[in-house]
Amino acid sequence: MKQDKLKPMLFSVLKNYDGKKFLSDVIAGVIVAIIALPLSIALALASGVGPEQGIYTAIIAGFLISFFGGSRVQIAGPTAAFATIVAGIIATKGMDGLILATIIAGMILVLMGLFRLGGLIKFIPYTITTGFTAGIAVTIAIGQVKDFLGLSFPEGTVTIETLDKIKAVIFNIKTFNWQAFVVGAVCLAILIIWPHITEKIPGSLIAVIVGVLMVKLLKMDVNTIGDLYTISNKLPAFHAPAVTFAGIKDAIPDGFTIAILAAIESLLSCVVADSMINSHHRSNMELIAQGIGNVGSALFGGIPATGAIARTAANIKNGGRSPIAGIVHSIVLVLVLVLLMPYAALIPMPTIAAILFMVAYNMCQWRTFVHLCKTAPKSDIIVLVVTFVLTVAFDLVVAIEIGMLIACVLFMKRMSEVSGIQGWKYYDPDEDPDGIDLKKVPKHVRVYEITGPMFFGDADQLAGVSFKDFTKVLIIRMRGVPALDATAMHYMEGLYDRCKEKGIQLVFSHVNEQPYKTMEKSGFVDLVGKDNFRVHIDDALDWASKLGSETKEN
Repeated sequence: MKQDKLKPMLFSVLKNYDGKKFLSDVIAGVIVAIIALPLSIALALASGVGPEQGIYTAIIAGFLISFFGGSRVQIAGPTAAFATIVAGIIATKGMDGLILATIIAGMILVLMGLFRLGGLIKFIPYTITTGFTAGIAVTIAIGQVKDFLGLSFPEGTVTIETLDKIKAVIFNIKTFNWQAFVVGAVCLAILIIWPHITEKIPGSLIAVIVGVLMVKLLKMDVNTIGDLYTISNKLPAFHAPAVTFAGIKDAIPDGFTIAILAAIESLLSCVVADSMINSHHRSNMELIAQGIGNVGSALFGGIPATGAIARTAANIKNGGRSPIAGIVHSIVLVLVLVLLMPYAALIPMPTIAAILFMVAYNMCQWRTFVHLCKTAPKSDIIVLVVTFVLTVAFDLVVAIEIGMLIACVLFMKRMSEVSGIQGWKYYDPDEDPDGIDLKKVPKHVRVYEITGPMFFGDADQLAGVSFKDFTKVLIIRMRGVPALDATAMHYMEGLYDRCKEKGIQLVFSHVNEQPYKTMEKSGFVDLVGKDNFRVHIDDALDWASKLGSETKEN
Protein backbone atom coordinates (compact mmCIF):
# COMPACT_ATOMS: atom_id res chain seq x y z
CA MET A 1 0.00 0.00 0.00
CA LYS A 2 1.16 3.52 -0.78
CA GLN A 3 1.12 4.77 2.81
CA ASP A 4 3.36 1.88 3.93
CA LYS A 5 6.32 2.77 1.67
CA LEU A 6 9.59 3.32 3.52
CA LYS A 7 10.23 6.46 1.51
CA PRO A 8 10.16 10.05 2.84
CA MET A 9 7.11 11.93 1.61
CA LEU A 10 9.36 14.87 0.65
CA PHE A 11 10.96 12.86 -2.16
CA SER A 12 7.55 11.94 -3.58
CA VAL A 13 6.16 15.49 -3.32
CA LEU A 14 9.10 17.13 -5.09
CA LYS A 15 8.31 15.30 -8.35
CA ASN A 16 5.44 17.69 -9.10
CA TYR A 17 6.68 20.71 -7.14
CA ASP A 18 6.60 24.26 -8.54
CA GLY A 19 7.16 27.90 -7.54
CA LYS A 20 3.54 28.51 -6.53
CA LYS A 21 3.56 25.58 -4.11
CA PHE A 22 6.92 26.70 -2.74
CA LEU A 23 5.58 30.21 -1.99
CA SER A 24 2.56 28.74 -0.14
CA ASP A 25 4.84 26.48 1.89
CA VAL A 26 7.19 29.35 2.78
CA ILE A 27 4.30 31.53 4.01
CA ALA A 28 2.86 28.64 6.05
CA GLY A 29 6.32 27.81 7.46
CA VAL A 30 6.92 31.40 8.62
CA ILE A 31 3.50 31.60 10.31
CA VAL A 32 3.97 28.24 12.03
CA ALA A 33 7.41 29.36 13.27
CA ILE A 34 5.80 32.45 14.86
CA ILE A 35 3.24 30.17 16.56
CA ALA A 36 5.93 27.68 17.61
CA LEU A 37 8.22 30.30 19.22
CA PRO A 38 6.28 31.06 22.43
CA LEU A 39 4.95 27.50 22.63
CA SER A 40 8.44 25.99 22.40
CA ILE A 41 9.71 28.29 25.15
CA ALA A 42 6.68 27.61 27.37
CA LEU A 43 6.86 23.84 26.91
CA ALA A 44 10.60 23.82 27.59
CA LEU A 45 10.06 25.64 30.89
CA ALA A 46 7.22 23.26 31.78
CA SER A 47 9.64 20.39 31.08
CA GLY A 48 12.21 21.74 33.53
CA VAL A 49 14.80 22.84 30.95
CA GLY A 50 15.96 26.22 29.63
CA PRO A 51 13.88 28.18 27.10
CA GLU A 52 16.43 27.82 24.30
CA GLN A 53 16.21 24.02 24.54
CA GLY A 54 12.61 24.20 23.40
CA ILE A 55 13.78 26.15 20.32
CA TYR A 56 16.59 23.62 19.72
CA THR A 57 13.99 20.85 19.71
CA ALA A 58 11.74 22.65 17.23
CA ILE A 59 14.73 23.37 14.97
CA ILE A 60 16.51 20.00 14.97
CA ALA A 61 13.60 17.58 15.37
CA GLY A 62 11.30 19.79 13.28
CA PHE A 63 13.76 19.78 10.37
CA LEU A 64 14.63 16.07 10.51
CA ILE A 65 11.04 14.88 10.91
CA SER A 66 9.84 17.06 8.03
CA PHE A 67 12.75 15.89 5.83
CA PHE A 68 12.41 12.16 6.53
CA GLY A 69 8.73 12.03 7.54
CA GLY A 70 5.84 10.09 6.05
CA SER A 71 3.37 13.00 6.18
CA ARG A 72 2.99 15.92 3.80
CA VAL A 73 2.17 18.48 6.47
CA GLN A 74 3.33 17.22 9.88
CA ILE A 75 5.01 19.88 12.06
CA ALA A 76 7.09 18.45 14.88
CA GLY A 77 8.61 19.91 18.01
CA PRO A 78 8.21 19.89 21.79
CA THR A 79 4.66 19.05 22.86
CA ALA A 80 2.67 19.20 26.07
CA ALA A 81 2.38 15.42 26.21
CA PHE A 82 6.07 15.11 27.15
CA ALA A 83 6.28 17.99 29.62
CA THR A 84 5.57 16.05 32.82
CA ILE A 85 7.58 13.02 31.71
CA VAL A 86 10.64 15.11 30.82
CA ALA A 87 10.40 17.12 34.04
CA GLY A 88 10.29 13.89 36.06
CA ILE A 89 13.31 12.38 34.27
CA ILE A 90 15.40 15.55 34.66
CA ALA A 91 14.48 15.87 38.35
CA THR A 92 15.59 12.30 39.11
CA LYS A 93 18.26 11.47 36.50
CA GLY A 94 19.52 14.79 35.18
CA MET A 95 19.99 16.02 31.62
CA ASP A 96 22.28 13.13 30.66
CA GLY A 97 19.58 10.69 31.78
CA LEU A 98 17.06 12.47 29.55
CA ILE A 99 19.45 12.50 26.55
CA LEU A 100 20.11 8.77 26.94
CA ALA A 101 16.38 7.95 27.30
CA THR A 102 15.54 10.08 24.24
CA ILE A 103 18.24 8.38 22.12
CA ILE A 104 16.92 4.95 23.19
CA ALA A 105 13.40 6.12 22.33
CA GLY A 106 14.61 7.25 18.91
CA MET A 107 16.18 3.87 18.22
CA ILE A 108 13.00 2.08 19.29
CA LEU A 109 10.93 4.29 16.96
CA VAL A 110 13.25 3.57 14.02
CA LEU A 111 12.98 -0.18 14.70
CA MET A 112 9.19 0.09 14.97
CA GLY A 113 9.13 1.69 11.54
CA LEU A 114 11.57 -0.79 9.97
CA PHE A 115 9.54 -3.70 11.34
CA ARG A 116 6.38 -2.00 10.00
CA LEU A 117 4.65 -1.68 13.36
CA GLY A 118 2.89 1.59 12.48
CA GLY A 119 -0.44 -0.22 12.30
CA LEU A 120 -0.15 -1.53 15.87
CA ILE A 121 -1.00 1.88 17.32
CA LYS A 122 -4.66 1.19 16.47
CA PHE A 123 -4.69 -1.46 19.20
CA ILE A 124 -4.37 1.20 21.91
CA PRO A 125 -7.98 1.93 22.92
CA TYR A 126 -9.38 5.41 22.33
CA THR A 127 -10.42 5.54 26.00
CA ILE A 128 -6.77 5.17 27.07
CA THR A 129 -5.47 7.90 24.75
CA THR A 130 -8.32 10.20 25.82
CA GLY A 131 -7.73 9.39 29.50
CA PHE A 132 -3.99 10.00 29.57
CA THR A 133 -4.25 13.08 27.33
CA ALA A 134 -6.76 14.63 29.73
CA GLY A 135 -4.57 13.58 32.65
CA ILE A 136 -1.47 15.21 31.14
CA ALA A 137 -3.49 18.39 30.52
CA VAL A 138 -4.57 18.54 34.17
CA THR A 139 -1.01 17.87 35.30
CA ILE A 140 0.34 20.71 33.13
CA ALA A 141 -2.33 23.09 34.42
CA ILE A 142 -1.58 22.24 38.05
CA GLY A 143 2.14 22.82 37.40
CA GLN A 144 1.45 26.38 36.21
CA VAL A 145 -0.58 27.53 39.23
CA LYS A 146 2.61 28.60 41.04
CA ASP A 147 3.75 31.05 38.33
CA PHE A 148 0.23 32.23 37.49
CA LEU A 149 -0.36 33.26 41.11
CA GLY A 150 3.23 34.44 41.62
CA LEU A 151 3.78 32.06 44.55
CA SER A 152 7.16 31.51 46.18
CA PHE A 153 8.17 28.07 47.45
CA PRO A 154 10.81 27.62 50.18
CA GLU A 155 14.14 26.28 48.99
CA GLY A 156 14.17 22.49 48.94
CA THR A 157 10.44 22.12 48.27
CA VAL A 158 9.87 18.89 46.33
CA THR A 159 7.50 19.38 43.41
CA ILE A 160 8.20 16.42 41.12
CA GLU A 161 4.84 14.65 41.46
CA THR A 162 1.51 16.36 40.79
CA LEU A 163 0.31 15.72 44.34
CA ASP A 164 3.51 17.38 45.65
CA LYS A 165 2.74 20.45 43.51
CA ILE A 166 -0.81 20.66 44.89
CA LYS A 167 0.51 20.43 48.48
CA ALA A 168 3.15 23.10 47.81
CA VAL A 169 0.53 25.48 46.36
CA ILE A 170 -1.79 24.99 49.35
CA PHE A 171 0.97 25.45 51.95
CA ASN A 172 2.41 28.55 50.22
CA ILE A 173 -0.79 30.29 49.09
CA LYS A 174 0.01 33.11 51.53
CA THR A 175 2.84 34.21 49.18
CA PHE A 176 0.26 35.12 46.51
CA ASN A 177 1.48 38.00 44.28
CA TRP A 178 -1.48 40.01 42.97
CA GLN A 179 0.65 41.74 40.31
CA ALA A 180 1.68 38.39 38.82
CA PHE A 181 -1.95 37.29 38.88
CA VAL A 182 -3.06 40.44 37.03
CA VAL A 183 -0.43 39.89 34.31
CA GLY A 184 -1.43 36.23 33.98
CA ALA A 185 -5.16 37.03 33.92
CA VAL A 186 -4.75 39.72 31.23
CA CYS A 187 -2.63 37.37 29.07
CA LEU A 188 -5.11 34.54 29.54
CA ALA A 189 -7.98 36.82 28.52
CA ILE A 190 -6.05 37.79 25.36
CA LEU A 191 -5.46 34.13 24.53
CA ILE A 192 -9.18 33.40 24.88
CA ILE A 193 -10.50 36.45 23.05
CA TRP A 194 -7.88 37.04 20.33
CA PRO A 195 -8.78 34.07 18.07
CA HIS A 196 -12.30 35.56 17.75
CA ILE A 197 -10.75 38.79 16.44
CA THR A 198 -8.23 37.35 13.94
CA GLU A 199 -6.32 34.11 13.40
CA LYS A 200 -3.68 35.70 11.16
CA ILE A 201 -1.56 36.75 14.15
CA PRO A 202 -1.13 34.12 16.92
CA GLY A 203 -2.75 35.09 20.22
CA SER A 204 0.25 33.74 22.12
CA LEU A 205 2.52 36.30 20.42
CA ILE A 206 0.16 39.15 21.37
CA ALA A 207 -0.02 37.85 24.95
CA VAL A 208 3.79 37.80 25.17
CA ILE A 209 4.09 41.38 23.88
CA VAL A 210 1.35 42.67 26.23
CA GLY A 211 2.86 40.80 29.20
CA VAL A 212 6.33 42.26 28.56
CA LEU A 213 4.94 45.78 28.18
CA MET A 214 2.86 45.54 31.38
CA VAL A 215 5.82 44.45 33.49
CA LYS A 216 8.26 46.95 31.96
CA LEU A 217 6.09 50.05 31.65
CA LEU A 218 4.20 49.60 34.92
CA LYS A 219 7.34 48.43 36.75
CA MET A 220 5.49 45.43 38.18
CA ASP A 221 7.13 43.08 40.65
CA VAL A 222 6.79 39.95 38.54
CA ASN A 223 9.34 37.22 37.78
CA THR A 224 10.46 37.00 34.14
CA ILE A 225 12.27 34.20 32.33
CA GLY A 226 15.51 36.18 32.71
CA ASP A 227 15.08 36.26 36.50
CA LEU A 228 15.00 32.45 36.69
CA TYR A 229 16.97 31.22 33.67
CA THR A 230 20.13 32.10 31.76
CA ILE A 231 19.18 32.88 28.17
CA SER A 232 21.46 31.78 25.32
CA ASN A 233 21.21 32.59 21.63
CA LYS A 234 23.93 30.12 20.64
CA LEU A 235 23.18 27.60 17.91
CA PRO A 236 22.60 23.98 18.99
CA ALA A 237 25.88 22.23 19.78
CA PHE A 238 26.62 18.51 19.72
CA HIS A 239 26.65 16.89 23.14
CA ALA A 240 27.04 13.15 23.72
CA PRO A 241 25.92 11.84 27.12
CA ALA A 242 28.10 9.75 29.41
CA VAL A 243 27.21 6.17 28.48
CA THR A 244 27.47 3.34 30.99
CA PHE A 245 25.76 -0.05 31.17
CA ALA A 246 24.00 0.98 34.39
CA GLY A 247 22.88 4.25 32.79
CA ILE A 248 21.46 2.47 29.74
CA LYS A 249 19.65 -0.07 31.93
CA ASP A 250 18.19 2.77 33.99
CA ALA A 251 17.13 4.74 30.90
CA ILE A 252 15.42 1.90 28.99
CA PRO A 253 12.00 2.17 30.75
CA ASP A 254 11.93 5.94 30.15
CA GLY A 255 12.99 5.34 26.54
CA PHE A 256 10.08 2.97 25.97
CA THR A 257 7.66 5.48 27.50
CA ILE A 258 8.91 8.30 25.27
CA ALA A 259 8.86 6.05 22.18
CA ILE A 260 5.31 4.78 22.70
CA LEU A 261 3.96 8.25 23.46
CA ALA A 262 5.80 9.76 20.48
CA ALA A 263 4.39 7.07 18.20
CA ILE A 264 0.84 7.57 19.46
CA GLU A 265 0.94 11.37 19.33
CA SER A 266 2.61 11.52 15.91
CA LEU A 267 0.37 9.01 14.18
CA LEU A 268 -2.76 10.58 15.70
CA SER A 269 -1.58 13.93 14.37
CA CYS A 270 -1.01 12.36 10.94
CA VAL A 271 -4.54 10.91 10.92
CA VAL A 272 -6.02 14.32 11.79
CA ALA A 273 -3.91 15.95 9.06
CA ASP A 274 -4.96 13.32 6.50
CA SER A 275 -8.62 14.12 7.12
CA MET A 276 -7.93 17.85 6.62
CA ILE A 277 -6.09 17.54 3.27
CA ASN A 278 -7.65 14.29 1.99
CA SER A 279 -4.31 12.49 1.89
CA HIS A 280 -2.64 9.38 3.30
CA HIS A 281 0.48 9.35 5.45
CA ARG A 282 3.12 6.61 5.52
CA SER A 283 2.94 5.46 9.13
CA ASN A 284 6.11 3.36 9.17
CA MET A 285 8.21 6.08 7.51
CA GLU A 286 6.79 8.57 9.98
CA LEU A 287 7.95 6.39 12.89
CA ILE A 288 11.44 6.18 11.40
CA ALA A 289 11.50 9.98 10.99
CA GLN A 290 10.33 10.47 14.58
CA GLY A 291 13.18 8.21 15.71
CA ILE A 292 15.77 10.13 13.67
CA GLY A 293 14.34 13.46 14.88
CA ASN A 294 14.47 12.46 18.55
CA VAL A 295 18.03 11.16 18.34
CA GLY A 296 19.07 14.38 16.59
CA SER A 297 17.25 16.53 19.14
CA ALA A 298 18.86 14.72 22.08
CA LEU A 299 22.39 15.00 20.67
CA PHE A 300 22.03 18.74 20.01
CA GLY A 301 20.62 19.90 23.33
CA GLY A 302 16.90 19.37 22.72
CA ILE A 303 14.19 17.36 24.44
CA PRO A 304 11.80 14.66 23.11
CA ALA A 305 9.71 15.74 20.14
CA THR A 306 6.66 14.48 18.33
CA GLY A 307 4.11 15.62 15.79
CA ALA A 308 2.19 18.62 17.15
CA ILE A 309 -1.49 18.54 16.18
CA ALA A 310 -2.11 22.27 16.75
CA ARG A 311 0.95 23.40 14.75
CA THR A 312 0.20 20.85 12.01
CA ALA A 313 -3.37 22.17 11.74
CA ALA A 314 -2.06 25.77 11.60
CA ASN A 315 0.31 24.74 8.81
CA ILE A 316 -2.59 23.30 6.79
CA LYS A 317 -4.86 26.28 7.38
CA ASN A 318 -2.15 28.66 6.14
CA GLY A 319 -1.52 26.78 2.89
CA GLY A 320 1.25 24.33 3.77
CA ARG A 321 1.01 21.24 1.56
CA SER A 322 4.46 19.69 1.61
CA PRO A 323 7.31 18.98 4.08
CA ILE A 324 9.03 22.12 2.77
CA ALA A 325 6.77 24.13 5.12
CA GLY A 326 8.13 22.22 8.13
CA ILE A 327 11.70 22.76 6.93
CA VAL A 328 11.07 26.51 6.48
CA HIS A 329 9.57 26.64 10.00
CA SER A 330 12.86 25.24 11.38
CA ILE A 331 15.01 27.67 9.38
CA VAL A 332 12.96 30.67 10.56
CA LEU A 333 13.38 29.49 14.17
CA VAL A 334 17.19 29.44 13.67
CA LEU A 335 17.03 33.13 12.71
CA VAL A 336 14.76 33.88 15.67
CA LEU A 337 17.15 32.04 18.01
CA VAL A 338 20.18 34.03 16.88
CA LEU A 339 18.55 37.46 16.56
CA LEU A 340 15.69 37.60 19.08
CA MET A 341 16.40 35.00 21.80
CA PRO A 342 17.92 37.51 24.29
CA TYR A 343 14.58 39.32 24.35
CA ALA A 344 12.94 36.13 25.67
CA ALA A 345 14.41 37.08 29.05
CA LEU A 346 11.75 39.81 29.27
CA ILE A 347 8.77 37.40 29.07
CA PRO A 348 6.91 37.27 32.42
CA MET A 349 6.43 33.85 33.98
CA PRO A 350 2.63 34.41 34.45
CA THR A 351 2.43 34.89 30.64
CA ILE A 352 4.12 31.51 30.15
CA ALA A 353 1.66 30.02 32.65
CA ALA A 354 -1.29 31.53 30.76
CA ILE A 355 -0.02 30.07 27.46
CA LEU A 356 0.32 26.64 29.07
CA PHE A 357 -3.17 26.92 30.59
CA MET A 358 -4.51 27.33 27.06
CA VAL A 359 -2.35 24.44 25.80
CA ALA A 360 -3.75 22.26 28.59
CA TYR A 361 -7.32 23.34 27.85
CA ASN A 362 -6.98 22.64 24.14
CA MET A 363 -5.47 19.20 24.67
CA CYS A 364 -7.74 18.01 27.51
CA GLN A 365 -10.69 17.18 25.19
CA TRP A 366 -13.11 17.62 28.07
CA ARG A 367 -16.13 17.51 25.76
CA THR A 368 -15.00 14.14 24.40
CA PHE A 369 -14.29 12.96 27.96
CA VAL A 370 -17.79 13.91 29.16
CA HIS A 371 -19.41 12.45 26.03
CA LEU A 372 -17.66 9.11 26.60
CA CYS A 373 -18.73 9.08 30.25
CA LYS A 374 -22.35 9.59 29.16
CA THR A 375 -22.51 7.22 26.19
CA ALA A 376 -19.76 4.57 26.41
CA PRO A 377 -20.22 1.08 27.92
CA LYS A 378 -19.36 0.84 31.62
CA SER A 379 -16.17 -1.11 30.92
CA ASP A 380 -14.87 1.67 28.65
CA ILE A 381 -15.76 4.33 31.22
CA ILE A 382 -13.76 2.41 33.85
CA VAL A 383 -10.70 2.33 31.56
CA LEU A 384 -11.09 6.04 30.75
CA VAL A 385 -11.43 7.22 34.35
CA VAL A 386 -8.74 4.90 35.77
CA THR A 387 -6.23 5.99 33.11
CA PHE A 388 -7.03 9.66 33.78
CA VAL A 389 -6.73 9.35 37.58
CA LEU A 390 -3.49 7.33 37.42
CA THR A 391 -1.91 9.83 35.00
CA VAL A 392 -2.62 12.67 37.41
CA ALA A 393 -1.86 10.81 40.65
CA PHE A 394 1.18 8.81 39.49
CA ASP A 395 2.59 8.98 35.96
CA LEU A 396 1.94 8.08 32.35
CA VAL A 397 3.77 4.74 32.50
CA VAL A 398 1.61 3.42 35.33
CA ALA A 399 -1.52 4.83 33.67
CA ILE A 400 -0.91 3.18 30.30
CA GLU A 401 0.20 -0.15 31.81
CA ILE A 402 -2.77 -0.49 34.15
CA GLY A 403 -5.17 1.04 31.60
CA MET A 404 -4.13 -1.51 28.96
CA LEU A 405 -4.34 -4.35 31.49
CA ILE A 406 -7.88 -3.37 32.54
CA ALA A 407 -8.91 -2.82 28.90
CA CYS A 408 -7.64 -6.29 27.93
CA VAL A 409 -9.33 -8.01 30.87
CA LEU A 410 -12.64 -6.23 30.23
CA PHE A 411 -12.39 -6.96 26.51
CA MET A 412 -11.89 -10.66 27.22
CA LYS A 413 -14.84 -10.61 29.62
CA ARG A 414 -16.97 -8.97 26.93
CA MET A 415 -15.88 -11.51 24.33
CA SER A 416 -16.61 -14.40 26.68
CA GLU A 417 -20.11 -13.00 27.23
CA VAL A 418 -20.91 -13.01 23.50
CA SER A 419 -19.29 -16.41 22.94
CA GLY A 420 -21.29 -19.53 23.63
CA ILE A 421 -21.93 -23.20 22.93
CA GLN A 422 -25.52 -24.26 22.44
CA GLY A 423 -26.97 -27.64 21.56
CA TRP A 424 -29.65 -27.83 18.89
CA LYS A 425 -33.14 -28.47 20.19
CA TYR A 426 -35.06 -31.38 18.75
CA TYR A 427 -38.63 -30.88 17.53
CA ASP A 428 -41.26 -33.45 16.62
CA PRO A 429 -42.52 -32.68 13.07
CA ASP A 430 -46.03 -33.58 14.18
CA GLU A 431 -45.90 -30.99 16.97
CA ASP A 432 -44.25 -28.30 14.82
CA PRO A 433 -45.55 -28.71 11.25
CA ASP A 434 -44.60 -25.12 10.38
CA GLY A 435 -40.88 -25.63 11.05
CA ILE A 436 -40.02 -26.03 7.37
CA ASP A 437 -36.56 -24.47 7.84
CA LEU A 438 -35.50 -26.93 10.51
CA LYS A 439 -32.78 -29.45 9.65
CA LYS A 440 -33.55 -33.14 9.76
CA VAL A 441 -31.23 -34.64 12.38
CA PRO A 442 -31.04 -38.40 12.89
CA LYS A 443 -31.71 -39.59 16.43
CA HIS A 444 -28.16 -40.90 16.91
CA VAL A 445 -26.68 -37.47 16.00
CA ARG A 446 -26.23 -34.57 18.40
CA VAL A 447 -25.41 -31.07 17.15
CA TYR A 448 -23.71 -28.25 19.07
CA GLU A 449 -23.15 -24.79 17.60
CA ILE A 450 -20.32 -22.54 18.83
CA THR A 451 -20.49 -18.75 18.37
CA GLY A 452 -17.79 -16.19 18.99
CA PRO A 453 -14.02 -16.58 19.45
CA MET A 454 -12.91 -19.54 21.55
CA PHE A 455 -10.10 -18.47 23.86
CA PHE A 456 -8.92 -19.06 27.42
CA GLY A 457 -11.67 -16.81 28.80
CA ASP A 458 -14.52 -19.05 27.67
CA ALA A 459 -12.96 -22.31 26.43
CA ASP A 460 -14.18 -24.17 29.53
CA GLN A 461 -17.67 -24.11 28.00
CA LEU A 462 -16.56 -27.07 25.86
CA ALA A 463 -16.52 -29.14 29.03
CA GLY A 464 -20.31 -28.64 29.21
CA VAL A 465 -20.97 -30.49 25.94
CA SER A 466 -23.04 -33.59 26.76
CA PHE A 467 -24.47 -36.55 24.86
CA LYS A 468 -27.19 -39.17 25.23
CA ASP A 469 -26.69 -42.91 25.63
CA PHE A 470 -27.81 -43.42 22.05
CA THR A 471 -25.56 -40.67 20.60
CA LYS A 472 -23.16 -42.10 18.01
CA VAL A 473 -22.06 -38.91 16.23
CA LEU A 474 -21.39 -35.45 17.69
CA ILE A 475 -21.37 -32.53 15.22
CA ILE A 476 -19.65 -29.29 16.27
CA ARG A 477 -20.78 -26.44 14.00
CA MET A 478 -18.12 -23.67 13.98
CA ARG A 479 -19.19 -21.19 11.30
CA GLY A 480 -19.43 -18.46 13.99
CA VAL A 481 -15.93 -19.07 15.40
CA PRO A 482 -13.35 -16.65 13.91
CA ALA A 483 -10.47 -17.68 16.16
CA LEU A 484 -9.27 -20.47 18.43
CA ASP A 485 -6.38 -20.34 20.92
CA ALA A 486 -4.23 -22.99 22.65
CA THR A 487 -6.46 -23.18 25.73
CA ALA A 488 -9.55 -23.80 23.59
CA MET A 489 -7.55 -26.38 21.65
CA HIS A 490 -6.75 -28.15 24.93
CA TYR A 491 -10.46 -28.32 25.82
CA MET A 492 -11.23 -29.51 22.27
CA GLU A 493 -8.79 -32.40 22.71
CA GLY A 494 -10.49 -33.20 26.02
CA LEU A 495 -13.84 -33.34 24.22
CA TYR A 496 -12.34 -35.72 21.65
CA ASP A 497 -11.08 -37.98 24.45
CA ARG A 498 -14.53 -38.06 26.05
CA CYS A 499 -16.14 -38.92 22.71
CA LYS A 500 -13.63 -41.66 22.03
CA GLU A 501 -14.27 -43.15 25.47
CA LYS A 502 -18.02 -43.26 24.73
CA GLY A 503 -17.54 -44.57 21.21
CA ILE A 504 -18.83 -41.35 19.64
CA GLN A 505 -17.47 -40.00 16.35
CA LEU A 506 -16.64 -36.29 16.37
CA VAL A 507 -17.54 -34.32 13.20
CA PHE A 508 -16.86 -30.64 12.52
CA SER A 509 -18.87 -28.35 10.26
CA HIS A 510 -17.69 -25.10 8.60
CA VAL A 511 -14.40 -24.61 10.46
CA ASN A 512 -12.95 -21.20 9.55
CA GLU A 513 -9.38 -20.66 8.38
CA GLN A 514 -7.66 -19.65 11.63
CA PRO A 515 -9.28 -22.36 13.82
CA TYR A 516 -8.55 -25.00 11.15
CA LYS A 517 -4.88 -24.00 10.93
CA THR A 518 -4.62 -24.17 14.73
CA MET A 519 -6.20 -27.64 14.75
CA GLU A 520 -3.98 -28.76 11.89
CA LYS A 521 -0.79 -27.50 13.53
CA SER A 522 -1.60 -29.30 16.79
CA GLY A 523 -2.27 -32.59 14.94
CA PHE A 524 -5.95 -32.51 15.90
CA VAL A 525 -7.16 -32.70 12.28
CA ASP A 526 -5.23 -35.94 11.73
CA LEU A 527 -6.43 -37.24 15.09
CA VAL A 528 -10.11 -36.70 14.25
CA GLY A 529 -9.64 -37.53 10.56
CA LYS A 530 -9.79 -35.06 7.67
CA ASP A 531 -12.96 -36.70 6.36
CA ASN A 532 -14.73 -35.62 9.54
CA PHE A 533 -14.24 -31.93 8.73
CA ARG A 534 -17.15 -30.98 6.48
CA VAL A 535 -17.70 -27.73 4.61
CA HIS A 536 -21.42 -27.26 5.38
CA ILE A 537 -23.89 -28.40 8.03
CA ASP A 538 -25.99 -30.28 5.45
CA ASP A 539 -22.86 -32.13 4.36
CA ALA A 540 -22.03 -32.85 8.02
CA LEU A 541 -25.53 -34.22 8.69
CA ASP A 542 -25.35 -36.48 5.62
CA TRP A 543 -21.92 -37.67 6.69
CA ALA A 544 -23.21 -38.29 10.25
CA SER A 545 -26.14 -40.34 8.87
CA LYS A 546 -23.68 -42.43 6.87
CA LEU A 547 -21.45 -42.95 9.90
CA GLY A 548 -24.49 -43.95 11.98
CA SER A 549 -25.55 -46.51 9.36
CA GLU A 550 -22.06 -48.01 9.29
CA THR A 551 -22.08 -48.24 13.09
CA LYS A 552 -25.41 -50.09 13.08
CA GLU A 553 -24.15 -52.54 10.44
CA ASN A 554 -21.06 -53.23 12.49
